[in-house]
Amino acid sequence: MNDVAGAARVSKTTVSRYLNGKYEFMCAEMKNRIKEVMLELNYRPSNIARRLKSQKSRVIGCIIADITSHFSSILVKGISDVC
Repeated sequence: MNDVAGAARVSKTTVSRYLNGKYEFMCAEMKNRIKEVMLELNYRPSNIARRLKSQKSRVIGCIIADITSHFSSILVKGISDVC
């Protein structure tokens, strides 16, 4: 994101707002400049970085004592179906 901000001559905050679709205070010329730089640099936001920043992974962990147990497989299947 630092490289995109530098090349587009905007702040990291502006790039972040662009990536999150918050265009309220952004002129069309600035949006186009950021978009062009992102394409030029082949920039894609990192989902891992977003999860770390938001502190939301959207992952459910399940500890199973015996994976060969019939009950465990039913339990994990139930969790998967609900999610």
